[in-house]
Amino acid sequence: MNTAANTPTPHHPIAVIGAGLGGLTLARVLHVNGVSCTLFDLDASADARHQGGMLDLHEETAQAALRAAGLYEEFRAIVLPGGEESRMIDPDGTLRRHDTDDGEGGRPEVNRADLRRILLDSLPEGTIRWGAKVTAAEPADIPGRHLVTLADGSRFTTDLLIGADGAWSRVRPLLTGARPAYTGISFVETDVMPGTERYEELAAFIGGGSSFTLGDGKGLLTHREGDGRIHTYVAVKAPEEWLGTLDFTGTGAARAAVLALFDGWDERLRALIADAAGELTPRLIHALPVGADWDRVPGVTLLGDAAHLMSPFAGEGANLAMFDGAELARAIVEHPGDPEAALASYEKELFPRAAETAADSADNLTLMFGPDAQRKLHDMFAGFDAAQA
Repeated sequence: MNTAANTPTPHHPIAVIGAGLGGLTLARVLHVNGVSCTLFDLDASADARHQGGMLDLHEETAQAALRAAGLYEEFRAIVLPGGEESRMIDPDGTLRRHDTDDGEGGRPEVNRADLRRILLDSLPEGTIRWGAKVTAAEPADIPGRHLVTLADGSRFTTDLLIGADGAWSRVRPLLTGARPAYTGISFVETDVMPGTERYEELAAFIGGGSSFTLGDGKGLLTHREGDGRIHTYVAVKAPEEWLGTLDFTGTGAARAAVLALFDGWDERLRALIADAAGELTPRLIHALPVGADWDRVPGVTLLGDAAHLMSPFAGEGANLAMFDGAELARAIVEHPGDPEAALASYEKELFPRAAETAADSADNLTLMFGPDAQRKLHDMFAGFDAAQA
């Protein structure tokens, strides 16, 4: 007898694909309102991979989500003092603009891993199924229900399928044919570590928070990590195949090629590449079309990058993902027993919110890697200052 064939397919009323910040926020806000869900994540465990660096959390989005999750005080405890300091440094090393951190700003910096740990620790044991990579999702026999297949061959059904699974979402095709496209910007990430020869000089030059230098279709965007390291995103306007032409296997060839792009820049800026520890990390920047949306499909929706992947030049990706999660949870709680009303309510607000922010991100990309970028960005910040005065 084939016992597997006679085993009922497990059913989860609410299944969330992806245990990133958005999915975790959704699960937590549901939990504090007495609603349970199950998260499925492809990582083998919570600590299976590096979670990234610093995030600035905005009052109106991520911080609002953390208040809804009942985790605001825990968030405040992990804020990096001085992290909101910002410097604009010209390619010749001149400090063009300096914003200090007086502790009164609305965008404090936290380490992504610390934030994720707060969310993970707030969920009941067993909420997350690790090592559960989704390979397919399709409509089931019952209208509005979906059948999800995992890499190990197991399957489950769900009444409410939520794609919180990032840029290359397996859930998104149920709703739209939109796919991320290369934005024209490539990153190479570096770290200068405390204790190295030039660290103190560079730390004093860059400051305790973030800095940015732009010019000629490229830039150096830095922030200080909680452990003191200086993390730099070396951003280059380049063809999609450019990173593939560099050897990142530790030979030094990639470092030399990237460094050559910054000939003539201040040596302290060049040292962010030349003095970086370990291998460099390449990354292509993708985005979904601005204003991407979909027609209502019963029993399924998206949040975060799965819904509105954008370039990082508005600083809103993680903030919007967490806000999406909290707002979707609120809609579910406010429409008990009526998931379609919940999803319609959520998406009505999601689409214009995401479209506005994605447009800002795309506009910022054009400005930052276009002609006279440093002056234009300085003038934009000066305009913000004048509006708030």
